[in-house]
Amino acid sequence: MLGKAAHNGSIVFHHARLNDQASRSHDRDADSRKVNAVDALSDVLRVVHLSGAVYLNAEFTAPWCIESDAGEQLCAEFLPPSDRVVSYHFIAEGECWAKLVGDPRPTVRAHAGDLLVVPQGEAHLMGSDLTIAPTRSAPMLAEHFRTIPGEVMRIGHGGGGTRTRVVCGFLTCDDVLSNPLLSSLPRLFAMALGNGIESAWLSTALGFATAEAARPQTGTATVLAKLAELLFIEAVRRCVDTLPENECGWLAALRDRYVGRALSQLHTHPRHDWTVEELAAAVGLSRSAFAQRFTGLLGRPPMQYLAGWRMRMAAGQLRSGGRSLAEVAEAVGYESEAAFSRAFKREFGEPPAVWRARYLDRTRTVH
Repeated sequence: MLGKAAHNGSIVFHHARLNDQASRSHDRDADSRKVNAVDALSDVLRVVHLSGAVYLNAEFTAPWCIESDAGEQLCAEFLPPSDRVVSYHFIAEGECWAKLVGDPRPTVRAHAGDLLVVPQGEAHLMGSDLTIAPTRSAPMLAEHFRTIPGEVMRIGHGGGGTRTRVVCGFLTCDDVLSNPLLSSLPRLFAMALGNGIESAWLSTALGFATAEAARPQTGTATVLAKLAELLFIEAVRRCVDTLPENECGWLAALRDRYVGRALSQLHTHPRHDWTVEELAAAVGLSRSAFAQRFTGLLGRPPMQYLAGWRMRMAAGQLRSGGRSLAEVAEAVGYESEAAFSRAFKREFGEPPAVWRARYLDRTRTVH
C-alpha cells in the first residue's frame, strides 16, 4: 500500500510539475504578447502626437439629456486644430446612458468610476433618459468661452432630481493615413476601472483630476492635459485585454501571438529591408500561414502595412520641419529621395514638400 501510495504520489507530483510548467509557459506567452502590444502601441501613439485637455466639470440632475460634440470652437479654446478629436467623460458621481447620435446600436450605461470614450469625436447623447429632447452642449458653453476662455468650465443642468457629476475632456491627434489605432477602437465604449492593483493608480489619477477640475488653481490646465493623455492610453490598453477572441483589426492583431510579434519587429526596425519570409521565420510560422494570418487580422499584407507605417513615420518627421527630405527618406528606410517622394505621393496624394508646406502654413495661421 505504501509503495502504491508513493507511486500515486509521484504521479500526482509529476502532473503538478507539468501543470506548473505549462502555466509558466502560458504566463510567459501572455507577457510576451503584452510586450509586443506595448511596443507597437507606443510607436503609434508617438506618431499621432496626442494633446489632451479637460474643459468641463458638469453637474447634471435628472431628468437630463445633452447632445455633445467636440466642435471647432471648443477645441480652439484649449488646443490648436487637429485632424482628429477624441472625446471622453469621467463619471465622478451617479450614472448615465450614452449613445452616438443616429446610431441604432444599443445604448451604453456608465456608472460612477467609469470612463466613457468616443474615439472619433462623433456627436453623442448622454443623459439619465435618452428619450427626452436633448439640449445641445455648444450653446450652454458659449457664455463660458466669452468670460473665461481656456479655463476649466463648470455648468449645472437638469430637472433637479438625482445628481450625476461628469468631468469632460478631449484629446487631439494627427490622423495621417487613417490612424490604425483610432479606427480599430469601438466608436463609443465605457471602461470600468475595477478593483485590482492595476486600477489603483488610475482611480487615484481620476480622483485627482476630479478634485483639480472642481477647484482650479495655478497649473490646473496643464496637469489635467497630461492626465487626459494617460487616461486614453490606459483605456486603449484595456480594450486590447478585453477584445473577443474572434475579433479582427489592429488591436486584435496586437494581441495575437504571431502577428503581435511581427508588428513589434516592424515597428522596432522599420528601416530594415523586410521580406514576408523573414518575418514569418522571426515569429515561427510558414510564409503562407503567416501571410494569411496577418492579412486576415489587419486587412492588408505585411509589406503593404510596413509601407503605410513608414509613411506615418515620415509625416511625423515632416511636421517638425527640421529635417530635409533626404534625411526623412533615409530615416524611414528609403535609399533615394525620389523613391520616397513617389511612395509618399501615392499615399497622401501630393509630394512630401508640398504636404509639409501646407501643414506648416496651417500651423502658422493658427498661432
